[in-house]
Amino acid sequence: MSAFLTLLLGLVLLIGGGGMLVRGASDIATRLGVSPLLVGLTIVGFGTSAPELVVNILSASRGETDLAFGNVIGSNISNMALILGASAIIMPITIQGQLVRREIPLLLLATTIMTVMALDGKIEGLEPYVGRTDSVVLLLLFAIFLYTMVLDLFAVQQQDQLLTDLQDYPLVGTDLTMRFGWLLALGGFALLFVGGKLTVDGAVAVAEIFAVPANIVGLFVVAIGTSMPELVTSIIAAVRNESDLALGNVVGSSLFNSLVVLPVTGLVQPVPVPEGGIADLLVSWGFVALLIPVFFLGRARLSRGFGVVLFLAYVVYVVVRVSGVAN
Repeated sequence: MSAFLTLLLGLVLLIGGGGMLVRGASDIATRLGVSPLLVGLTIVGFGTSAPELVVNILSASRGETDLAFGNVIGSNISNMALILGASAIIMPITIQGQLVRREIPLLLLATTIMTVMALDGKIEGLEPYVGRTDSVVLLLLFAIFLYTMVLDLFAVQQQDQLLTDLQDYPLVGTDLTMRFGWLLALGGFALLFVGGKLTVDGAVAVAEIFAVPANIVGLFVVAIGTSMPELVTSIIAAVRNESDLALGNVVGSSLFNSLVVLPVTGLVQPVPVPEGGIADLLVSWGFVALLIPVFFLGRARLSRGFGVVLFLAYVVYVVVRVSGVAN
C-alpha cells in the first residue's frame, strides 16, 4: 500500500509543481516583455511536459531507463489517443491555425526520426537503444523547430486563428507580481523534484510488487499521471470551443517529449528499448500518422465519432499490452 501512496503523492506533486511552474514562468516572461502569444505557444505547450522531463531525468540517473522509456512513449500515446480522443468527444476539433497545421507533419517527422534512431541498432544486428549521439541530433532538431516557430509566430500573427484564440482566451493568467511569479516558479521546481523522486520510487516499488516490467508501469501509470496537465489544458480548451488550442497543446507536448525529454534522458544515460518497446514505438507512430489523412484531407475535422474511436483504440492497446505481459 505504501508503494501506491508514494506513487500517488508523487504524481500529485508533479501536477501541482508543473502548474505552479507554468503560471510563474508565464508571468515572469510577460513582465519581461515576451509576447503573450509566444508564452502561450511555448511555456504552456512545453511546460505541461515538465513532469515527464523531471521523472525521466531522475529515472535515468538511477539507471531505471525502462521506466523512462515507458514514460515518454506512453505519454505520447496517451496524448494522441486518450487526450485527443477525450477532447474531440467534448467538442469536434477543426484545424484553423496555420501553425498547428504545420506542426502535425513535424510531429510525424519527429516521431519517425525518433523511432528510426531507436531501432538503428536492431537493423545492424545490435540491441536497439537511444544513445548520446542520437540525443544530440534530436535536441538540434528541436532547436531548429523552436527557431522556425518563433519566426512563423511573428509572420502569421495577424491571420492565424490559434494566435487570435490565445490572445482572447489565454490558458494561463499573468496578473501576478514579478516577485510572486519567481516564488511560484521556484516552488514549482521544488515540487517537481520532490514529486519526481517519489514517483520514481513508487513506480519501481509497484513494478516489483506485481512483478511487471518497469516500462509497463511507465507506459500506463506514470505516463497517464504526468499527462494530467495536458489533459486538463486540452479539456479546458475544448469546453471553450477552442479546438486549435486543444490540438496545439497535445501536438506541442508530444513534440517536446520526442525532441527534448527523450534526448535529455539519453544524455544522462543511454536508453535501451525494453521488451515490447518496438511495438510501443510503432503504435505511437501509427496514432500520429492517423492524424495526417484526418486533418489534411476532406474537412480537416476530428469528429466526436472519431474521438470515440481514438479513445477505444487506446483502451484496446492497454488491454492487449498488459495482457501480453501477464501471459
